[in-house]
Amino acid sequence: MGELASASKVALGSVAFAVFWMMAVFPSVPFLPIGRTAGSLLSAVLMIIFHVISPDDAYASIDLPILGLLFSTMVVGGYLKSAGMFKHLGRLLAWRSQGGRDLLCRVCIVTALASALFTNDTCCVVLTEFVLELAAERNLPAKPFLLALASSANIGSAATPIGNPQNLVIAFNSKITFPKFLLGILPAMLVGMAVNMVMLLCMYWRELGGSADLADGKQMEAVEEGRSPSVASLKSPEANGGGALSLEMSENISTKHPWFMQCTEQRRKLFLKSFAYVVTVGMVVAYMVGLNMSWTAITTAIALVVVDFRDAEPCLDKVSYSLLVFFSGMFITVSGFNKTGLPSAIWDFMAPYSKVNSVGGISVLSVIILLLSNLASNVPTVLLMGDEVAKAAALISPEAVTRSWLLLAWVSTVAGNLSLLGSAANLIVCEQARRAPRNAYDLTFWNHLVFGVPSTLIVTAVGIPLIGKI
Repeated sequence: MGELASASKVALGSVAFAVFWMMAVFPSVPFLPIGRTAGSLLSAVLMIIFHVISPDDAYASIDLPILGLLFSTMVVGGYLKSAGMFKHLGRLLAWRSQGGRDLLCRVCIVTALASALFTNDTCCVVLTEFVLELAAERNLPAKPFLLALASSANIGSAATPIGNPQNLVIAFNSKITFPKFLLGILPAMLVGMAVNMVMLLCMYWRELGGSADLADGKQMEAVEEGRSPSVASLKSPEANGGGALSLEMSENISTKHPWFMQCTEQRRKLFLKSFAYVVTVGMVVAYMVGLNMSWTAITTAIALVVVDFRDAEPCLDKVSYSLLVFFSGMFITVSGFNKTGLPSAIWDFMAPYSKVNSVGGISVLSVIILLLSNLASNVPTVLLMGDEVAKAAALISPEAVTRSWLLLAWVSTVAGNLSLLGSAANLIVCEQARRAPRNAYDLTFWNHLVFGVPSTLIVTAVGIPLIGKI
């Protein structure tokens, strides 16, 4: 594996990475209150100025498929909101709810199961503002529900190759089929979801003691009509007042297309709603059969824009471009940090103690994956360690190879719950909640860490013995 770079490159790369961490943890630090997005760009620029990474390599390190997936997911999520999906989801979550604790359990279960099919990032983009609305309507604190959303999305996404980007990499490199992957991790995912849910209940039992009744009848009417805040909207309230999504199921649907002119208002609404649901189901099916996730999502988004048959600018204005910029800077920063050789050095040192044929070896391997996933991100960790772990396991048995890949998938995914910076899903929930036009909430690094550390360690530990047992 790679060696350490020169001392100056390691030092300067570490400084740039430390800037990224500082700005992500303290986005409004008094001596540099520029926020996470600008902080991410600053650390990326420092990587280039310090010659840790070349400009060409910096551009190449930006993961366009992930950015495309995020962008198109925000667009699709907006159309689904306008098609009334959240009205039905609200009814599902609130139906015969027995209080805040019951509602929290429902959020955990629905999010975990949905993330296995829609990816964790998709679910967090779509559900964050909706979960904030549910909590506010019932006078419940937002923090436990945001933690439930982010942590359950990560745990649930571990179960399938399409649940998150690192699982896609593992499935491609290991040639493990979709059913085998699912059966190998599903028991751990279900148990981990339950354990995580119990830990949330224990930690926030008193705060969740409120009633499930709505605080205001008008708010319930808003949910019933599907008018909860746009889940794709990350703008300020003033910006949101500028225009609704183009697929707004209101009395004002107007278009020059002859087919629409000949239809009644009710038929137009039904057609647009039905099309939004049908193409979304088609998107999930395409994920499951192995089509490119990013281009599948982009195709779905553009299909909705075209069929809506209007200027798409109001819809595209709802996309959080600052979030996309943040991720671009993060990709460059992480790539530069990897070029220092520090993540590789950590693995080289610990590899002899990380054999998958013993409890001690699996424990050491899990700790390495947890640390690297939070230092260098989970996708680079999988790329860095995957082949090496598989080669070591091949010396034991063919079954050990499959189990080593599944272990890597499980631990690297659950590792995302350790800190706010552990996964893209956490950052999406944090930024969406902070920028929400109504009921905004600032989920800080420390608020997340207090729950994330014990949850990650316990969920990882209880899941490992169940990996690859079916």
